[in-house]
Amino acid sequence: MKKIGILFGQERSFPQAFVDRVNQKAVENVTAEFVKIDKVFQAEKPEYAVIIDRISQDVPFYRAYLKNAAMGGTAVINNPFWWSADEKFFNNALAENIGVPVPKTALIPSREHPDDTNEHSFSNLVMPFDWEAIFNYVGFPAYMKPFDGGGWKEVYKLESMEEFFEKHSQTQQTVMMLQEEIIFDEYFRCYCIGGKHVRIMQYEPRNPHHLRYVVDGPKPSDKLLKKIEEYTLKLNQYLGYDFNTVEFAVRNGVPIAIDFCNPAPDASLESVGEENFEWVVETAANYAIEKALAQEFGKNNLTWGNYVKTSAAGTPLTAKAAKAAPNAKPVAKPKPAIKKPIK
Repeated sequence: MKKIGILFGQERSFPQAFVDRVNQKAVENVTAEFVKIDKVFQAEKPEYAVIIDRISQDVPFYRAYLKNAAMGGTAVINNPFWWSADEKFFNNALAENIGVPVPKTALIPSREHPDDTNEHSFSNLVMPFDWEAIFNYVGFPAYMKPFDGGGWKEVYKLESMEEFFEKHSQTQQTVMMLQEEIIFDEYFRCYCIGGKHVRIMQYEPRNPHHLRYVVDGPKPSDKLLKKIEEYTLKLNQYLGYDFNTVEFAVRNGVPIAIDFCNPAPDASLESVGEENFEWVVETAANYAIEKALAQEFGKNNLTWGNYVKTSAAGTPLTAKAAKAAPNAKPVAKPKPAIKKPIK
């Protein structure tokens, strides 16, 4: 019997609906349940063929458990090794290299020295930093936020360099990034599952949380939806996420990727609405079953993105990167797996 487990925290509606949906499908030799952990031994044969991870970003014990299970052949969604390494500043750099528009972004050193370091630990850091060049590059208004993510925690909207220095003085040891504000005409949030299934949702981040998917306005053009789908697939295929959301702010008709590192995205019925909830439950259940049927214990069943695979092969990421390595073989562009976005 192939067991599919879901590892979760405080959320309730999606985990229960996911387990129920998998079991309702009654696929032979496949069952789903909430993950149960009462002991963890190194290199033990795992119990689950597939685990959907919704909480290990907040619980280091769970992250270690998932890596141990993955070593034994569990297909963890999402890959816990890549998720541990990923961060938002890197994602922006990757997006620019593969031709997906992103806001201008600069990395900012932490205000305070990390623990167990002092001024001698920063021999390579030129101080004062070239703030003038950074502010000219990003411009104001701008957003300052942690370079590695964290939702809306420690996010500041800044109108001037004076306000930047004031807010930066409060960030302690957090490494931040300064990002151009995108004044948008339309905004979209997109589920992407399996690197091939896309759900494009109109979204209003300025609304209260429970009303962000309630958007009044004209229907977006097919051309715009097609471009958003293309960028969503490309980002997830290069990053290697099985289950993620991508947010786009549309400025002058151009979708700009704002946030695309959400490997445990909100999927609660209360916030995403009934139609979106039904799509994500059904699609996640089908994909988990697909992974379970293909999974083999003792083998690597994780998803690795094109960035890691091309790096391992020694080939450049894009034509832009190929200029630095003209003798390397070009990387084929990923082909979209669906022709029309799901509306």
